[in-house]
Amino acid sequence: MPVNLNPPSAAELLPVAGIKLGITEANIKKPNRKDLLLIQIAGQSTVAGVFTQNRFCAAPVIVAREHLAAGKGIRALVVNTGNANAGTGEPGMNNARATCAAAANLLGCAPEQVLPFSTGVIMEPLPLEKIVAGLPQAVKNLDEKNWFDASQAIMTTDIVAKAVSRQIKLGGVTVTVTGMAKGSGMIHPNMATMLGYIATDAAVSQPMLQQMVSQASDASFNCITVDGDTSTNDALMLIATGKSGAAAIAQADSDAYKLLQAAVTDVATILAQAIVRDGEGATKFITVKVEGGKNAAECKQIAYAVARSPLVKTAFFASDPNLGRILAAIGYAGVADLDVEKIKLYLDDVLVAEQGGRAASYREEDGQRIMQQSDIGIRVVLGRGNAAATVWTCDFSYDYVKINASYRS
Repeated sequence: MPVNLNPPSAAELLPVAGIKLGITEANIKKPNRKDLLLIQIAGQSTVAGVFTQNRFCAAPVIVAREHLAAGKGIRALVVNTGNANAGTGEPGMNNARATCAAAANLLGCAPEQVLPFSTGVIMEPLPLEKIVAGLPQAVKNLDEKNWFDASQAIMTTDIVAKAVSRQIKLGGVTVTVTGMAKGSGMIHPNMATMLGYIATDAAVSQPMLQQMVSQASDASFNCITVDGDTSTNDALMLIATGKSGAAAIAQADSDAYKLLQAAVTDVATILAQAIVRDGEGATKFITVKVEGGKNAAECKQIAYAVARSPLVKTAFFASDPNLGRILAAIGYAGVADLDVEKIKLYLDDVLVAEQGGRAASYREEDGQRIMQQSDIGIRVVLGRGNAAATVWTCDFSYDYVKINASYRS
Protein backbone atom coordinates (compact mmCIF):
# COMPACT_ATOMS: atom_id res chain seq x y z
CA MET A 1 0.00 0.00 0.00
CA PRO A 2 1.12 3.62 -0.50
CA VAL A 3 3.16 5.13 2.33
CA ASN A 4 0.87 7.25 4.52
CA LEU A 5 -1.18 8.31 1.51
CA ASN A 6 -4.94 8.29 1.33
CA PRO A 7 -6.88 8.86 -1.89
CA PRO A 8 -8.73 12.16 -2.21
CA SER A 9 -12.48 12.30 -1.86
CA ALA A 10 -14.65 13.76 -4.58
CA ALA A 11 -15.91 16.43 -2.15
CA GLU A 12 -12.37 17.68 -1.52
CA LEU A 13 -11.72 18.45 -5.19
CA LEU A 14 -13.05 21.88 -6.09
CA PRO A 15 -14.35 22.68 -9.59
CA VAL A 16 -12.43 25.25 -11.60
CA ALA A 17 -14.67 27.56 -13.60
CA GLY A 18 -13.93 27.15 -17.29
CA ILE A 19 -12.82 23.51 -17.01
CA LYS A 20 -15.00 20.48 -17.77
CA LEU A 21 -13.85 16.87 -17.62
CA GLY A 22 -15.33 13.84 -19.37
CA ILE A 23 -14.34 10.22 -18.69
CA THR A 24 -15.13 6.94 -20.37
CA GLU A 25 -14.09 3.29 -20.60
CA ALA A 26 -12.54 2.86 -24.05
CA ASN A 27 -11.08 -0.62 -23.34
CA ILE A 28 -7.66 0.53 -24.53
CA LYS A 29 -5.74 -2.13 -22.63
CA LYS A 30 -8.16 -3.73 -20.19
CA PRO A 31 -11.97 -3.77 -20.01
CA ASN A 32 -14.07 -2.21 -17.27
CA ARG A 33 -11.74 0.58 -16.27
CA LYS A 34 -11.73 4.33 -16.86
CA ASP A 35 -8.96 4.91 -19.41
CA LEU A 36 -9.88 7.91 -21.56
CA LEU A 37 -10.15 11.50 -20.33
CA LEU A 38 -11.23 14.63 -22.19
CA ILE A 39 -10.63 18.04 -20.62
CA GLN A 40 -12.51 20.91 -22.23
CA ILE A 41 -11.06 24.38 -21.70
CA ALA A 42 -13.03 27.62 -22.00
CA GLY A 43 -12.09 30.08 -24.72
CA GLN A 44 -9.61 32.85 -23.85
CA SER A 45 -7.84 30.57 -21.37
CA THR A 46 -4.06 30.35 -21.34
CA VAL A 47 -2.21 27.02 -21.27
CA ALA A 48 1.46 26.30 -20.56
CA GLY A 49 3.47 23.16 -19.99
CA VAL A 50 6.78 21.43 -19.50
CA PHE A 51 7.65 18.11 -21.10
CA THR A 52 10.09 15.25 -20.84
CA GLN A 53 13.64 15.79 -22.09
CA ASN A 54 13.96 12.12 -23.01
CA ARG A 55 15.24 12.08 -26.61
CA PHE A 56 12.90 9.15 -27.36
CA CYS A 57 9.92 11.29 -26.43
CA ALA A 58 6.49 9.99 -27.37
CA ALA A 59 4.44 11.10 -30.37
CA PRO A 60 1.86 12.93 -28.20
CA VAL A 61 4.66 14.96 -26.59
CA ILE A 62 5.90 16.08 -30.01
CA VAL A 63 2.39 16.96 -31.19
CA ALA A 64 1.49 18.75 -27.95
CA ARG A 65 4.62 20.91 -28.22
CA GLU A 66 3.76 21.75 -31.83
CA HIS A 67 0.19 22.72 -30.98
CA LEU A 68 1.23 24.88 -28.05
CA ALA A 69 3.79 26.66 -30.24
CA ALA A 70 1.13 27.32 -32.89
CA GLY A 71 -0.47 29.81 -30.49
CA LYS A 72 -4.06 29.25 -31.61
CA GLY A 73 -5.46 28.88 -28.09
CA ILE A 74 -5.85 25.42 -26.54
CA ARG A 75 -9.44 24.26 -26.09
CA ALA A 76 -9.03 20.61 -25.04
CA LEU A 77 -6.72 17.91 -23.75
CA VAL A 78 -7.14 14.21 -24.53
CA VAL A 79 -5.48 11.70 -22.20
CA ASN A 80 -5.41 7.94 -22.67
CA THR A 81 -3.91 5.26 -20.44
CA GLY A 82 -2.89 1.74 -21.39
CA ASN A 83 -0.69 2.76 -24.30
CA ALA A 84 2.16 5.32 -24.38
CA ASN A 85 2.25 5.81 -28.18
CA ALA A 86 6.04 6.06 -27.76
CA GLY A 87 8.60 4.41 -29.98
CA THR A 88 5.91 4.13 -32.65
CA GLY A 89 7.47 6.18 -35.46
CA GLU A 90 5.40 7.93 -38.13
CA PRO A 91 2.25 5.83 -37.49
CA GLY A 92 2.33 7.02 -33.89
CA MET A 93 2.55 10.65 -34.99
CA ASN A 94 -0.38 10.12 -37.35
CA ASN A 95 -2.43 8.53 -34.56
CA ALA A 96 -1.68 11.40 -32.15
CA ARG A 97 -2.80 13.92 -34.76
CA ALA A 98 -5.88 11.85 -35.60
CA THR A 99 -6.81 11.82 -31.91
CA CYS A 100 -6.68 15.62 -31.86
CA ALA A 101 -8.74 15.82 -35.05
CA ALA A 102 -11.43 13.50 -33.65
CA ALA A 103 -11.76 15.52 -30.44
CA ALA A 104 -11.73 18.81 -32.35
CA ASN A 105 -14.54 17.60 -34.59
CA LEU A 106 -16.71 16.81 -31.56
CA LEU A 107 -15.94 20.08 -29.77
CA GLY A 108 -16.07 22.43 -32.75
CA CYS A 109 -12.49 23.64 -32.65
CA ALA A 110 -9.35 23.20 -34.74
CA PRO A 111 -7.13 20.10 -34.30
CA GLU A 112 -4.25 22.44 -33.37
CA GLN A 113 -6.31 23.54 -30.37
CA VAL A 114 -6.21 20.02 -28.88
CA LEU A 115 -3.26 18.54 -26.96
CA PRO A 116 -2.83 14.72 -26.84
CA PHE A 117 -1.32 12.77 -23.91
CA SER A 118 -0.71 9.05 -23.57
CA THR A 119 0.67 6.75 -20.88
CA GLY A 120 1.23 3.01 -20.73
CA VAL A 121 3.24 0.44 -22.66
CA ILE A 122 6.00 1.77 -24.94
CA MET A 123 6.49 0.61 -28.57
CA GLU A 124 2.96 -0.71 -29.02
CA PRO A 125 0.63 0.75 -31.70
CA LEU A 126 -1.97 3.13 -30.31
CA PRO A 127 -5.48 1.61 -30.71
CA LEU A 128 -6.80 4.74 -32.40
CA GLU A 129 -10.16 3.23 -33.25
CA LYS A 130 -10.92 2.62 -29.55
CA ILE A 131 -10.05 6.20 -28.64
CA VAL A 132 -12.12 7.67 -31.45
CA ALA A 133 -15.05 5.42 -30.50
CA GLY A 134 -14.77 6.44 -26.84
CA LEU A 135 -14.58 10.21 -27.30
CA PRO A 136 -18.33 10.83 -27.88
CA GLN A 137 -19.14 9.33 -24.48
CA ALA A 138 -16.42 11.47 -22.87
CA VAL A 139 -17.99 14.54 -24.47
CA LYS A 140 -21.43 13.48 -23.28
CA ASN A 141 -20.41 13.40 -19.61
CA LEU A 142 -18.31 16.58 -19.57
CA ASP A 143 -18.78 18.20 -16.15
CA GLU A 144 -16.78 20.63 -14.02
CA LYS A 145 -17.23 18.35 -10.99
CA ASN A 146 -15.50 15.30 -12.51
CA TRP A 147 -12.02 15.82 -11.02
CA PHE A 148 -12.14 12.69 -8.87
CA ASP A 149 -13.16 10.39 -11.72
CA ALA A 150 -10.61 12.10 -13.95
CA SER A 151 -7.82 11.42 -11.45
CA GLN A 152 -8.76 7.74 -11.56
CA ALA A 153 -8.93 7.66 -15.36
CA ILE A 154 -5.26 8.66 -15.77
CA MET A 155 -3.87 5.97 -13.43
CA THR A 156 -1.66 3.12 -14.66
CA THR A 157 0.20 1.17 -11.96
CA ASP A 158 -0.88 3.75 -9.37
CA ILE A 159 -2.65 2.24 -6.38
CA VAL A 160 -4.49 5.44 -5.42
CA ALA A 161 -5.60 8.51 -7.33
CA LYS A 162 -3.68 11.74 -6.74
CA ALA A 163 -5.51 15.06 -6.70
CA VAL A 164 -5.77 18.14 -4.47
CA SER A 165 -7.37 21.60 -4.36
CA ARG A 166 -6.38 24.91 -2.81
CA GLN A 167 -8.05 28.32 -2.63
CA ILE A 168 -6.50 31.75 -2.15
CA LYS A 169 -7.64 35.38 -2.28
CA LEU A 170 -6.38 37.65 -5.04
CA GLY A 171 -7.54 41.24 -4.63
CA GLY A 172 -10.40 40.05 -2.43
CA VAL A 173 -11.54 37.48 -5.01
CA THR A 174 -11.49 33.75 -4.23
CA VAL A 175 -9.30 31.85 -6.69
CA THR A 176 -9.26 28.05 -6.98
CA VAL A 177 -6.34 25.80 -7.91
CA THR A 178 -7.07 22.10 -8.51
CA GLY A 179 -4.61 19.54 -9.81
CA MET A 180 -4.20 15.85 -10.45
CA ALA A 181 -1.31 13.62 -11.44
CA LYS A 182 -0.47 10.03 -12.25
CA GLY A 183 2.79 8.28 -11.61
CA SER A 184 4.18 5.38 -9.63
CA GLY A 185 7.14 3.93 -11.53
CA MET A 186 9.52 5.16 -14.25
CA ILE A 187 9.96 8.23 -12.06
CA HIS A 188 13.08 10.37 -12.24
CA PRO A 189 13.30 14.04 -13.12
CA ASN A 190 14.39 15.61 -16.31
CA MET A 191 11.27 17.73 -16.34
CA ALA A 192 8.35 16.23 -14.50
CA THR A 193 8.42 12.43 -14.78
CA MET A 194 4.67 11.82 -14.86
CA LEU A 195 1.45 13.23 -16.26
CA GLY A 196 0.09 16.17 -14.31
CA TYR A 197 -2.69 18.69 -14.90
CA ILE A 198 -3.23 21.78 -12.75
CA ALA A 199 -5.96 24.33 -13.43
CA THR A 200 -6.86 27.67 -11.91
CA ASP A 201 -9.62 30.19 -12.55
CA ALA A 202 -7.13 33.05 -12.17
CA ALA A 203 -6.25 35.11 -15.25
CA VAL A 204 -2.56 34.79 -16.14
CA SER A 205 -0.74 35.96 -19.25
CA GLN A 206 0.93 33.26 -21.35
CA PRO A 207 4.54 34.26 -20.50
CA MET A 208 3.77 34.41 -16.78
CA LEU A 209 1.96 31.07 -16.90
CA GLN A 210 4.95 29.40 -18.58
CA GLN A 211 7.25 30.83 -15.94
CA MET A 212 4.88 29.67 -13.22
CA VAL A 213 4.67 26.05 -14.42
CA SER A 214 8.44 25.85 -14.87
CA GLN A 215 9.06 27.17 -11.36
CA ALA A 216 6.47 24.83 -9.86
CA SER A 217 7.95 21.83 -11.66
CA ASP A 218 11.49 22.62 -10.56
CA ALA A 219 10.35 22.80 -6.92
CA SER A 220 8.27 19.61 -7.01
CA PHE A 221 8.31 17.07 -9.83
CA ASN A 222 11.99 17.77 -10.53
CA CYS A 223 12.74 16.81 -6.92
CA ILE A 224 11.47 13.22 -6.92
CA THR A 225 12.81 9.82 -7.90
CA VAL A 226 11.43 6.29 -7.57
CA ASP A 227 13.70 4.26 -9.82
CA GLY A 228 15.97 6.60 -11.78
CA ASP A 229 14.11 6.14 -15.09
CA THR A 230 12.84 9.22 -16.92
CA SER A 231 9.74 8.45 -18.97
CA THR A 232 9.20 9.12 -22.66
CA ASN A 233 5.81 10.72 -22.00
CA ASP A 234 6.22 13.14 -19.09
CA ALA A 235 4.17 16.31 -19.14
CA LEU A 236 2.94 18.87 -16.63
CA MET A 237 0.27 21.29 -17.86
CA LEU A 238 -0.98 24.45 -16.18
CA ILE A 239 -4.25 26.03 -17.31
CA ALA A 240 -5.57 29.47 -16.34
CA THR A 241 -9.17 30.17 -17.37
CA GLY A 242 -9.56 33.70 -15.99
CA LYS A 243 -13.11 32.91 -14.87
CA SER A 244 -12.67 33.94 -11.21
CA GLY A 245 -13.00 37.65 -11.98
CA ALA A 246 -9.68 38.49 -10.32
CA ALA A 247 -7.45 40.96 -12.15
CA ALA A 248 -5.12 39.42 -14.73
CA ILE A 249 -1.56 38.65 -13.66
CA ALA A 250 1.06 39.96 -16.06
CA GLN A 251 4.06 40.74 -13.83
CA ALA A 252 6.22 38.22 -11.95
CA ASP A 253 7.08 40.75 -9.24
CA SER A 254 3.43 41.38 -8.32
CA ASP A 255 1.95 40.16 -5.05
CA ALA A 256 -0.78 38.35 -6.99
CA TYR A 257 1.79 36.38 -9.00
CA LYS A 258 3.67 35.39 -5.85
CA LEU A 259 0.50 34.24 -4.09
CA LEU A 260 -0.69 32.20 -7.06
CA GLN A 261 2.80 30.79 -7.68
CA ALA A 262 2.92 29.60 -4.07
CA ALA A 263 -0.50 27.93 -4.39
CA VAL A 264 0.38 26.21 -7.68
CA THR A 265 3.71 25.06 -6.26
CA ASP A 266 1.97 23.75 -3.14
CA VAL A 267 -0.43 21.69 -5.28
CA ALA A 268 2.45 20.43 -7.44
CA THR A 269 4.51 19.47 -4.38
CA ILE A 270 1.65 17.53 -2.80
CA LEU A 271 1.12 15.65 -6.07
CA ALA A 272 4.84 14.99 -6.53
CA GLN A 273 5.21 13.60 -3.02
CA ALA A 274 2.09 11.49 -3.55
CA ILE A 275 3.77 9.88 -6.57
CA VAL A 276 6.73 8.85 -4.41
CA ARG A 277 4.49 7.64 -1.59
CA ASP A 278 2.71 5.50 -4.20
CA GLY A 279 5.99 4.37 -5.77
CA GLU A 280 5.71 0.84 -7.10
CA GLY A 281 6.09 -1.42 -4.09
CA ALA A 282 7.15 1.44 -1.78
CA THR A 283 7.09 0.89 1.98
CA LYS A 284 9.16 3.93 3.07
CA PHE A 285 9.01 7.63 2.12
CA ILE A 286 12.44 9.20 2.38
CA THR A 287 13.33 12.89 2.39
CA VAL A 288 16.95 13.54 1.42
CA LYS A 289 18.14 17.05 2.30
CA VAL A 290 21.65 18.20 1.46
CA GLU A 291 22.70 21.52 2.93
CA GLY A 292 25.85 23.56 3.42
CA GLY A 293 26.81 23.32 -0.25
CA LYS A 294 28.48 25.84 -2.54
CA ASN A 295 25.39 25.93 -4.77
CA ALA A 296 22.00 24.27 -5.12
CA ALA A 297 23.12 22.25 -8.16
CA GLU A 298 25.79 20.32 -6.26
CA CYS A 299 23.40 19.79 -3.35
CA LYS A 300 20.81 18.27 -5.66
CA GLN A 301 23.50 16.20 -7.42
CA ILE A 302 24.53 14.63 -4.12
CA ALA A 303 20.92 14.23 -2.96
CA TYR A 304 20.06 12.30 -6.11
CA ALA A 305 23.10 10.07 -5.80
CA VAL A 306 21.76 9.01 -2.41
CA ALA A 307 18.09 8.91 -3.42
CA ARG A 308 18.50 6.69 -6.49
CA SER A 309 21.10 4.28 -5.08
CA PRO A 310 19.67 0.72 -5.22
CA LEU A 311 21.85 -0.25 -2.27
CA VAL A 312 20.58 2.62 -0.14
CA LYS A 313 16.97 1.97 -1.16
CA THR A 314 17.11 -1.77 -0.45
CA ALA A 315 18.70 -1.14 2.95
CA PHE A 316 15.76 1.09 3.85
CA PHE A 317 13.31 -1.58 2.71
CA ALA A 318 14.97 -4.06 5.06
CA SER A 319 15.14 -1.46 7.88
CA ASP A 320 18.85 -2.30 8.00
CA PRO A 321 20.99 0.68 9.13
CA ASN A 322 23.74 -0.18 6.64
CA LEU A 323 24.42 3.54 6.45
CA GLY A 324 27.89 3.36 4.96
CA ARG A 325 26.04 2.99 1.66
CA ILE A 326 24.90 6.61 2.03
CA LEU A 327 28.50 7.78 2.51
CA ALA A 328 29.52 5.84 -0.60
CA ALA A 329 26.76 7.53 -2.65
CA ILE A 330 27.83 10.96 -1.42
CA GLY A 331 31.39 10.14 -2.40
CA TYR A 332 30.61 9.04 -5.97
CA ALA A 333 28.09 11.82 -6.68
CA GLY A 334 30.67 13.63 -8.81
CA VAL A 335 31.52 16.66 -6.66
CA ALA A 336 35.26 16.33 -6.96
CA ASP A 337 36.49 18.70 -4.25
CA LEU A 338 34.36 17.48 -1.33
CA ASP A 339 36.17 17.48 2.00
CA VAL A 340 34.78 14.39 3.71
CA GLU A 341 36.18 15.54 7.04
CA LYS A 342 33.64 18.37 7.04
CA ILE A 343 30.60 16.26 6.15
CA LYS A 344 28.00 15.32 8.74
CA LEU A 345 25.33 12.70 8.08
CA TYR A 346 22.09 12.56 10.06
CA LEU A 347 19.27 10.03 10.06
CA ASP A 348 16.38 12.17 11.30
CA ASP A 349 17.82 13.62 14.53
CA VAL A 350 20.56 10.99 14.91
CA LEU A 351 24.13 11.99 14.01
CA VAL A 352 25.51 9.03 12.09
CA ALA A 353 28.84 10.16 10.67
CA GLU A 354 31.30 13.05 10.98
CA GLN A 355 35.01 13.72 10.46
CA GLY A 356 35.19 11.05 7.78
CA GLY A 357 33.68 8.17 9.76
CA ARG A 358 31.14 6.91 12.27
CA ALA A 359 30.16 9.52 14.87
CA ALA A 360 31.33 8.65 18.36
CA SER A 361 27.80 9.18 19.68
CA TYR A 362 26.12 6.90 17.11
CA ARG A 363 24.52 3.70 18.31
CA GLU A 364 23.20 0.93 16.05
CA GLU A 365 19.93 0.78 17.99
CA ASP A 366 19.30 4.47 17.21
CA GLY A 367 19.70 3.82 13.49
CA GLN A 368 17.47 0.77 13.76
CA ARG A 369 14.78 2.82 15.50
CA ILE A 370 14.68 5.40 12.72
CA MET A 371 14.80 2.80 9.95
CA GLN A 372 11.62 1.18 11.30
CA GLN A 373 9.65 4.35 10.54
CA SER A 374 7.63 4.74 7.37
CA ASP A 375 8.67 8.39 6.96
CA ILE A 376 12.42 8.93 7.27
CA GLY A 377 14.73 11.90 6.83
CA ILE A 378 18.33 11.84 5.63
CA ARG A 379 20.27 15.07 6.18
CA VAL A 380 23.72 15.66 4.75
CA VAL A 381 25.65 18.75 5.88
CA LEU A 382 28.55 19.47 3.51
CA GLY A 383 30.17 22.32 5.44
CA ARG A 384 31.24 24.27 2.36
CA GLY A 385 28.60 26.98 1.85
CA ASN A 386 24.99 28.04 2.40
CA ALA A 387 23.10 26.31 -0.44
CA ALA A 388 20.62 23.46 0.05
CA ALA A 389 18.38 21.11 -1.91
CA THR A 390 15.74 18.52 -1.02
CA VAL A 391 14.79 15.38 -2.92
CA TRP A 392 12.05 12.85 -2.14
CA THR A 393 12.41 9.13 -2.80
CA CYS A 394 11.22 5.72 -1.61
CA ASP A 395 12.68 2.31 -0.90
CA PHE A 396 13.01 -0.64 -3.27
CA SER A 397 10.93 -3.67 -2.32
CA TYR A 398 10.35 -7.13 -3.78
CA ASP A 399 7.08 -5.82 -5.21
CA TYR A 400 8.86 -3.27 -7.43
CA VAL A 401 10.52 -6.12 -9.31
CA LYS A 402 7.28 -8.10 -9.50
CA ILE A 403 5.26 -5.14 -10.81
CA ASN A 404 7.75 -4.22 -13.51
CA ALA A 405 8.61 -7.79 -14.49
CA SER A 406 4.97 -8.44 -15.36
CA TYR A 407 3.98 -4.93 -16.51
CA ARG A 408 2.78 -6.02 -19.96
CA SER A 409 0.89 -9.10 -18.82
